This record gives sequence, structure tokens and C-alpha cells, in this order.
Amino acid sequence: MFAIVEAAGKQYRVEEGSLLRVDCALAPVNEEVVFDRVLFARTDGEVLVGRPYLNSVRVIGRVLSVGRARKIIVFKYKPKVNYRRKKGHRQPMSVIRIEKIEVIGA
Repeated sequence: MFAIVEAAGKQYRVEEGSLLRVDCALAPVNEEVVFDRVLFARTDGEVLVGRPYLNSVRVIGRVLSVGRARKIIVFKYKPKVNYRRKKGHRQPMSVIRIEKIEVIGA
């Protein structure tokens, strides 16, 4: 059983028990998170496709940690004019354990 969910503007393939790294801080640590924007779900031999989302499926997870991702270096350079700019950026990140994919009405 797996599903494809939309979170923070990106799509992720999730299974029960898997870890999901999302590029934003969704909730505090040890809080339950419900993903209701499910695009696709595959259960026991049954395939559900949303147009664009499935109303009968939701994914429940628990936030394990909230922090920041690795630093990304942004370096701009133009030759022959002595132009150099260096910046660093760390994106907020949440690590979520997927606990349950539940099909409502089944």
C-alpha cells in the first residue's frame, strides 16, 4: 500500500512506516500531521486516482524532528569585472514518520 501526497508544493511517494523529509516546518515535534491532498493511492489490488485529489483517502504521520537542512551555497560570479557574491541558505525541514494510510468509507 502506498500513496502520492502533495506537501509544501511538492509531491512525495509515501508508505506506512516510511520517513518523509518535507521542506518546511509543518508542526511541532511529536504532533500528528494529516495529509489530505492525496493524488494517488494503491491499496490491496485497487488503484485510486484523484482528479486532482482523492477525497476518500488521507495519510496520517507524526513529526519526529524539526530543524534545518544542509547549507546551500549561492555563488554569483562575472568574469573580468571583479564581481563575486557568496550567500548561504538553510531551508527549514521537518522529518515525518508515516503511520497510517486510511481509506475512508472502506
